Amino acid sequence: MGKAYKGFIFSSQDVLFGRPEVVGYGIYGAWEVKEIPRVLANEIIIANHYSKKVYAGSTIHLGVFIKGDLMGVLQYGYAMNPASQGSVVRGTEIDEYLELNRMWISDEVGKNAESQAISYSIKFIKQKYPKIKWIQSFADERCGKFGIVYQACNFDYYGEHESIFWEYKNEWYHNSLMTRAPHLSKMAEFIQKHRDEATSHKLRQFRYIFFLDKRCRKKCLLKPQPYPKHYKESVKAQALLT
Repeated sequence: MGKAYKGFIFSSQDVLFGRPEVVGYGIYGAWEVKEIPRVLANEIIIANHYSKKVYAGSTIHLGVFIKGDLMGVLQYGYAMNPASQGSVVRGTEIDEYLELNRMWISDEVGKNAESQAISYSIKFIKQKYPKIKWIQSFADERCGKFGIVYQACNFDYYGEHESIFWEYKNEWYHNSLMTRAPHLSKMAEFIQKHRDEATSHKLRQFRYIFFLDKRCRKKCLLKPQPYPKHYKESVKAQALLT
């Protein structure tokens, strides 16, 4: 890996003109978020993320490195409905937004690791992918934190909705797989085959958006809302445990 400049980490590959390619952001050699191969990112997510699944629509794969050790992964890409961006922010093209599809960071990293990783990853994305205007993410009720990490990163909050998930042998599957053509998805084929043995759950998901292009906030078709009230309750509970 190459050197760092103003927090940005550059590739060690030689270039004929200009500066080498940006590959990450952080405190060089200490606390960094850098690009890693998709295969490696997927392996770590499958082994550690609560969903035990990766999303094929992820296109940006970032590792969290602490003193050279890989301690976490963030994966950004398309939303589950890739062409839904226009119904969220008016006029957005399909290559002008991202969704944080997966994130896992080892507990060994310590407090505020998730918010720091997201912050560094956004700085990297803004530099390397200047077309990106906004980033969306959903906090899953299964995590129990209602998106506190996004609140710490100054994401705007756009309410909650219920989604149906299917649980089968401790694995979770989104309801969209129940209507997807089985021949197009092995996962859809599998859960449809075992539908009668699976249990459905209605779970809340909390939508957060970070606007890299602040002008897009006015184009958002959703109504911004105050952070969830149970945010304070979660903070109090967290304080009691520490």
